[in-house]
Amino acid sequence: MDDDRIESLLINRYRLLEKIGQGAMGQVYRAQDMLLGSIVAIKFLAQTLKSPEMCDRFALEARACAQLNSDFIVKVTDYGVDEQGIPFYVMEYLEGQNLKEVMQHQPLPLVRFFNLSQQICLGLQCAHQGIRLGSSDRLYPIIHCDIKPSNIFVIPDPLLGERAKILDFGIAKVMTGEAKTVGGIGGTPPYSSPEQMIWMLFPNTGLQELDPSSDIYSFGIVMFEMLTGQLPLRPKIRDRLNWFHAHCEQMPATFSEVSPDLNLPDALEALVGNVINLLFCPK
Repeated sequence: MDDDRIESLLINRYRLLEKIGQGAMGQVYRAQDMLLGSIVAIKFLAQTLKSPEMCDRFALEARACAQLNSDFIVKVTDYGVDEQGIPFYVMEYLEGQNLKEVMQHQPLPLVRFFNLSQQICLGLQCAHQGIRLGSSDRLYPIIHCDIKPSNIFVIPDPLLGERAKILDFGIAKVMTGEAKTVGGIGGTPPYSSPEQMIWMLFPNTGLQELDPSSDIYSFGIVMFEMLTGQLPLRPKIRDRLNWFHAHCEQMPATFSEVSPDLNLPDALEALVGNVINLLFCPK
């Protein structure tokens, strides 16, 4: 199918070269900045989602990534609306693989695991410290709400060997301290915290807003998978309700239960297990 955007000139500056990604929120294109000559990536909101609420959420994603000054979060440099009224934002173009692809064939060696994990933690720390809204000097923490391997990109780096970049703040929440926070609640059930699963299943329960520990729980699941190639929780039926019960009621598997031949250090298992178990202990 032909794509009318290919070779078009966006706001008289960005020439769209090819589509490189498609997700629930929209499409991503590789493009050339005709003013500066650099290659960039441009994300458009899906036309089917062009409601005021979704446009506001998309703008929040762009604003969050633009303000979050971290080498481990994708950088956003521009935002606008095209001739059809579709919002878009411009970000750095990354060449590499997402973490899901990196882990596809085997678990990560410990040196690589520690290198990437430290970088991801630094990116999350920056997001959780927050951004400013409007003219306020107050910092409002950003909760990513969808930390998973496919939302972490790994690129070559001359100093670090490789660099992790956190992507896709499309369903992020800003902790405003009010009953209604900015942003929506979604997520990916195998990686979502119990609190987040409650929000997804029962959005009108009036629960308190999420906090940074929800992202940390999700990253604990990711760390387990980085080391073993397996998820620590595996419900028999993989729908949202059963994932909710798994996160709330199951004790996560141990390293030896899912990968007995890996012989990983006990201290490392205690660390990853504590991230998952202590934050949201089954009641």
